[in-house]
Amino acid sequence: MRAFLKYTWIEIKLFMREPVGAFFTLLFPLLMLFLFGAIYGNEPSPLFNGYGTIDISLPAYTAMIIATTGIIGLSITMSAYREKGILRRLRVSPLRPAVILAGQVVVIFLMTVLGMLLLILAGTLVYDLRFDGNVLDVVLAFLLGSLSFFSLGFVLASVMPNARTAQVVSMAIIYPMLFLSGAGMPLEILPESIRSFSKFLPLTHVVTLLRGLWTGGSWAEHTTEIWVLLTLMVLGIVVSSRTFRWE
Repeated sequence: MRAFLKYTWIEIKLFMREPVGAFFTLLFPLLMLFLFGAIYGNEPSPLFNGYGTIDISLPAYTAMIIATTGIIGLSITMSAYREKGILRRLRVSPLRPAVILAGQVVVIFLMTVLGMLLLILAGTLVYDLRFDGNVLDVVLAFLLGSLSFFSLGFVLASVMPNARTAQVVSMAIIYPMLFLSGAGMPLEILPESIRSFSKFLPLTHVVTLLRGLWTGGSWAEHTTEIWVLLTLMVLGIVVSSRTFRWE
């Protein structure tokens, strides 16, 4: 356990020194929050069933953090470690392979949690954030969405030949989802054709689940999102376990 904690702490410091990962996890969602907050405020709107723009955007920005840490952060980090031979050296170290992989997941998860907490703090202090859900339900949905996207990140990390390719591919995957899934802009203001297409994007289901539970919905209302994310998580684990390479 001591070795795991020390390894995790080292990875946390390395993550904070990586400008791309730290920016998209901790700063970019806050910039989005303040930008749209300055434009629209957080007054209750019939378009959002009586909620304000920030009220319904905060869980969507949380989904954005989940996607960026899972797809961009995890895939680039693991690809870079393989390319530089770090994974190979770690594998022959006293640390067990499971500890190394678990440490990566824990670090990414902690950074994702930190990004969400910063959003909640900013939303509460500046925009009088409204929350009508159950905390445990939202936490479980957050965990489900995170594990689903982390498994996809491991799939990318398994098949990408180097960090540069991983960065290009991961951003090509992420950017369309950010703008078409409701993570960047509420689905209610997007054209019907975009809303129909968004149902085929994994991130849309994270956004829908988090928003629904955040505003007081029940799990029974989101069976589609639950099954989609569970399926993605299982498929990601199976595929990455078969394709992951240490060198």
